[in-house]
Amino acid sequence: MRTTWQKGHGCNTNVSDYVYKRMISTTPPVIVWLRRDLRLRDQAALTAACQSGAPVVPVYVLDDEGARHWKMGGASRWWLHHSLDRLGKALAKAGSRLILRRGSAADVLAAIAGETGARTVHALHHYEPWWRNAEKAVAARLDLKLHDGNYLVPPGSVRTGSGTLFKIYTPFWRALQERLPPPDPLPPPSRFAAPDAWPASDELKSWDLLPRQPDWAGGMRAEWKPGEDGARERLGDFADHARRYAQERNMPSIQGTSLLSPHLHFGEVSPAAVWHAVSAAGGSVGTFLGEIGWRDYAANVILQFPEYGRRNARDAFDALSWRSGAEADADLAAWQQGRTGYPIVDAGMRQLWTSGWMHNRVRMITASFLIKHLMIDWRRGEEWFWDTLVDADYASNAVNWQWTAGTGVDSNMFVRIMAPLSQSDKFDAAGYIRTWVPELAHLGDDHIHDPPCAVKGYPAKLIEHRAARERALAAYAAIKR
Repeated sequence: MRTTWQKGHGCNTNVSDYVYKRMISTTPPVIVWLRRDLRLRDQAALTAACQSGAPVVPVYVLDDEGARHWKMGGASRWWLHHSLDRLGKALAKAGSRLILRRGSAADVLAAIAGETGARTVHALHHYEPWWRNAEKAVAARLDLKLHDGNYLVPPGSVRTGSGTLFKIYTPFWRALQERLPPPDPLPPPSRFAAPDAWPASDELKSWDLLPRQPDWAGGMRAEWKPGEDGARERLGDFADHARRYAQERNMPSIQGTSLLSPHLHFGEVSPAAVWHAVSAAGGSVGTFLGEIGWRDYAANVILQFPEYGRRNARDAFDALSWRSGAEADADLAAWQQGRTGYPIVDAGMRQLWTSGWMHNRVRMITASFLIKHLMIDWRRGEEWFWDTLVDADYASNAVNWQWTAGTGVDSNMFVRIMAPLSQSDKFDAAGYIRTWVPELAHLGDDHIHDPPCAVKGYPAKLIEHRAARERALAAYAAIKR
């Protein structure tokens, strides 16, 4: 209804004021539906909308009801608040606005279309099952035009010789490389045609995305700068040492990873932009490019198995006797709090709680520990990561947890059980442990990975490695029988 509209403002244009005013008064606007693509650069949906010549109404819908139990966790909501805030300011600087609404995406977009006279919605393809359902619902009511841009190539487009989708990463990556490099990134739109009146928008602060009582986000504020500018800064920093990626990525005491994962997840930078920024770095940058390819692989997996975040891909594991009950719950809590008695595991879990992120090598160690040392269902770990990671991504989370658990279509064997103590020593995690487990900071490198005696304030091991290994192998042998 027009009574709910707010008066708009102009924008830069190369046509005369008369022609421009005539255009926006006679041309119905188009909607840009934003989700995990919160950027102006290399944003194909935004570019297409601007090139249409129609007034553009950028919209973000917080659709918790569509996602249901996959609605964003606390850390992701913190990131989302700041990313939307910065995108809104960038759009305002360009003569536009970001409209915020909450509810069912299809209902909200239909309502905005009714208020503005819009008939067309531009958006980037998303492949999480709830977003695919939402796209169908929107397309049933409006002219939905979907574009690519969240992956190196469109998921589902890389096929085997027989025309089927790949299930194994290595042949998928070989086939994907034949389609690379991706096209050059698109520049940000040079002009936004604004409607003569804007639909009403929620106030971002009214969504209560930020923690208050208690405010647990201090470590995240210190570590991260959400938004497109923050993504460009991270990418610039990483480009300087991308050639050393293979040598440094597994060393948690050295920051050899890109730290781009939350920016990629929220679409503050496109995979194509990352690729073109670092691909010529030389050295071992190819290893990093393979990690960007892993994102495409994960999307390819959930396209085939939409329930991958909740269902074992290998049915035999449905019979595995995961531990449950009070003792298992206490062990889970100790793992979540970084109180397992294994320094590398505890350092990782405390880094996660404080900063909303964990080093990739340590993610594998902590996940393997939960699954195989504690014999706790991988889905309980995935739920914790979903709530606490700023880069919590349905496809990547599910694929990585099932890879570690041995339950995935392409996965590590269950019987390959990581030894956290030797992993810590092998990858020189002493400095990392001192940062996140200060109770052990006084120990020398020879003792910090596995303290030889009790340390005041630090817990004993929940279980010894050998006993844990034997228990896990026995559980696995039972389902093999």
